[in-house]
This record gives sequence, structure tokens and C-alpha cells, in this order.
Amino acid sequence: MSDPAATISCHVVAIPYPGRGHINPMMNLCKLIALRRPSDFLVTFVVTEEWLGFIGSEPKPTNICFATIPNVIPSEVNRAADFPGFINATQTKMEDPIEQLLRQMEVPASVLLYDTYLIWVINLGNRMNIPVASLFTMSATVFSLTYYYDLLLKNGHVGDNFSEKTEEEVDYIPGVRPIRVADLVTGFNGNGKEVLPVTLQAISMATKAQFLLFVSVYELESQVIDAIKSELSIPIYAIGPAVPYFNLDNIENDQNTPDYIKWLDHQPNGSVLYISQGSFLSVSNAQLEEIIGGVRDSGVRYMWIARGDGISRFKHENDENALVIPWCDQLRVLCHGSIGAFWSHCGWNSTKEGAFSGVPMLTFPIFWDQVPNSKMIVEDWKMGKRVRTEEGNLVTREEIAKLIKCFMDRESEEGKEMRRRALEVKKISRQAIEEGGSAQIDIDSFINDISKSH
Repeated sequence: MSDPAATISCHVVAIPYPGRGHINPMMNLCKLIALRRPSDFLVTFVVTEEWLGFIGSEPKPTNICFATIPNVIPSEVNRAADFPGFINATQTKMEDPIEQLLRQMEVPASVLLYDTYLIWVINLGNRMNIPVASLFTMSATVFSLTYYYDLLLKNGHVGDNFSEKTEEEVDYIPGVRPIRVADLVTGFNGNGKEVLPVTLQAISMATKAQFLLFVSVYELESQVIDAIKSELSIPIYAIGPAVPYFNLDNIENDQNTPDYIKWLDHQPNGSVLYISQGSFLSVSNAQLEEIIGGVRDSGVRYMWIARGDGISRFKHENDENALVIPWCDQLRVLCHGSIGAFWSHCGWNSTKEGAFSGVPMLTFPIFWDQVPNSKMIVEDWKMGKRVRTEEGNLVTREEIAKLIKCFMDRESEEGKEMRRRALEVKKISRQAIEEGGSAQIDIDSFINDISKSH
């Protein structure tokens, strides 16, 4: 049998952080790399056995293969129950089995492409003499806010001397547009503070990698990306949205159209509010009741992704104006003509998919980077509106119903302007991924640079 290493010029070993919001962009980047170099690049995607069960059957290019480590971390099913414990396990339990895996590989790894949060990969790469590329799966803005944490500290906007003046504006972080203290990453001053040390260390270690990649459209964060490039001496790439846009082309010929798409096909153009609160943390029960009540009272058509026991709250909800389901292909739904708005928790993947689809957004952030992402959607891109203006306050069903009615009104001046802005952001996102676009150029540069590096 011929030597498999002979035809392979570069073996990328991808090591994602084991959470849906991290695995998806890592896999999408791996697909983009594999599709650009189908004959001489091999990509090995390392996951736990549990995660292989979740994603092993999804279609992928033939030059991507999975490799597994045992389930050495808590199950994904109840990851949110002990978030600090889960993060701790990713920092302490994964390195040994992954090192064993790397040492047994038939084709030696040319580069380790790792999620920034898996801090130990840097030292592993150094030990094994393998170049390391850090993929940051949140916004470049959040990277920069964390990188310059000391400046926030010095100004009394975080830390033990935090002034509690949440309306004050932070306008001194290089490249980052002015942002209220209230819109900073929640872990800086509140929810998630216990994992802040890991985050600060992760960002600091990422600067010691050989390559740094942002899952971001350069034109939407150009000032902050330029500022990071001038601060760090390593190559930096903005690889675009890394959402599964390469799947959209195959949909026209799809014989197995899902029922939810057929339902959307029967709805008037721009009439449906799509609601998804994300795959990880959720709102309180009291707030969820108000949201359900407000959405119903608004009278608009809606499609709601409700997970776990959430579905049972809707009882007999699926009438001709409402669809409640546990899962969908979100990008395909957002790109459907009948969708008029997107109610989102503003995780970075959903934020990028909203931007790519050009759909105005109602933002309801809960945790971590969702809050600065919401600020970006509402204030910087001007393609959305906040549902909750005060942190911690219950938003009533009356307020929600009124907001949704106004937001979905296609004739209002505010609505027209927001849709115009959303289409502008969509155009910018799509131009970036075309041949000669900023994301395609950076992906090709990264491919060339790792080919030369090993």
C-alpha cells in the first residue's frame, strides 16, 4: 500500500473547544480549508466520543476525518449546570489524551489549529515542535477588550475598584468603538466572573501562537483588527463569518425539504419572526413566560426554536401562524424570504448569521460576549433593537408585544431604515467570502503560510 503521507503536503489537526458555539465555526473553517486544497491537505478534527456521536454523520469533504479522545470532560447534555467545573475540565483533562493521539498519528501533524480557550495547546505545540494557530471564535472586539483588561482596570471600569458607573463610556481601547461599561463582557463585572482568569490567560497565550485567526468579516471590525495587527507581531487573519454558507448552494436541488421550510414557503414575504435563544444558557422561567405571552399577544407569525422541556410550554401552539420546533438549519431559515426579523441571544455565530442573512434583529443577550455583540448590532451596525434595556429587569409581555408589533411593521420609517442597514451589512458579509474578497484572501494566505511553516 502506498504511503499516505506521500501525497499530503499539510496535515491540519483541529482541536476545538467542546461546545456547539465553538465546534461549528472550527468545523466550518476546516471545510473551507479542505475545499480549497482537496488533494494535498488532510484535516483531522479531534473531538470526544460523545461529540462524535453528535456530529459524526454530518456531511463533510473527504479529506476531513475525525479522531476521538475518551469522554474525559462532563457531558454536553448538562454543561451549563456547572460552567466553571466544565471549563476547568477542558483545561486539565484533555491535554494528555490529545498528546497521545498526536504521537500515534500515521501522518504527523503539520499545524495544530486550536480554539483559543484551550490554553494548554500552545505548550503542547512547543513540546512537540509543531506550529500552532489560535482560532478565536468570538468577535475581534471581545478579544481586544480582554487583551486590554489592564486598561479597564486602571480606569476603574472593572476589578476591585469598579466604580459601579455602568453608564460611563469606555473610549480608550485601541480600535474599539466607544462602549458603555454596561455593555462589556459580563464576566468582567458580573455573571461569569469566576472564569475570567482562564479567559485572560487564554488571550495572553494566544499572542504566543504562530498564527491568530478571527472568525470575523474584516470590513465589519476593521478598526479593531487593524489595531490588533499593529500591536502583535504574529500573522493575523480575518477569515470571514465561518457560517455554513457553502451548503446554501446545494439547497435548490434538495429532494428532502424539511417540513419547517415548507411551512415558511407558505408564509408571506418578511412576515415571520424567527426566535432562538441559543444552544447553551437560557432566560429565567418567569422571563420566558413573559416572552411567550408577548409573542402571542403581538399577533405576528413566528417560528420558535424551543429546546428540551421548553416545547411543552407551548401546548397546542402549532397553528398556521406559529411553528415551534426543537431544531432547524438556522442559516437556511434566516436566508428564507418569509423571515422578517430575528430574535436572538446574540451569540457570535447567530450574530454573524443574522448579518450574513441581512435580517433585522431583536437582541436579548444573556451572558458573556452576547452583551457586547448586542451593542454592535444595535449601535454600530444599526440593524437591531434591544428587547431589554436594563440588566436584570423583567420585561413584561405588554412591552414585548408592543416592541414586536412596531419592529415587524414594514411601513414604519424606523423599520425601513433598519432593513436598509441590515441589507448593507449583508452585502458587506457576502462580498468578503467571494473570490478576491477579504475573507477568501485571508483564508488563502493562512493556507499558504501553514504550508510553508512546517
